[in-house]
Amino acid sequence: MIRTIYIDTSVFGGYFDEEVGSDTEIFFEKIILDNTQIVVSDVLETEIYKAPAFIIDFFESLKNIERIELSDIERNLAEKYISEKVVGRTSLVDCQHIALATVANVDVLTSWNFKHIVNLERIRGYNSINLREGYRTLEIRTPKEIFDYERNR
Repeated sequence: MIRTIYIDTSVFGGYFDEEVGSDTEIFFEKIILDNTQIVVSDVLETEIYKAPAFIIDFFESLKNIERIELSDIERNLAEKYISEKVVGRTSLVDCQHIALATVANVDVLTSWNFKHIVNLERIRGYNSINLREGYRTLEIRTPKEIFDYERNR
């Protein structure tokens, strides 16, 4: 059973997206129904508060949110992802999300970012570094992959 989910910025925007909106809406319904703990960070909040008002309003309407903050531990881990070329420097914020979720030991990180986050080659790179640094592997999935959508529908 999934108890904690780190949600990156793309998922909040995805709620209003034509392509993934319905899947994202179901995802949030399941989180509320199952009383799953949402984990977000100060990094996410910095991004969210630059978004359109309707995304901010949606974010602020959610309950059961645990907020975590970027520290030197996560900054250093994110830098390792970059220095070992899992992604380039322009993906620093994505790496910070991965590092935050890893250190917080969440059950899964969810994202709609297929280029830098939900990408098999990159997931293997992040997790290789995580294991070497003494962390467990991080499950990284799209919102559509997390719950059994046939159940309770």
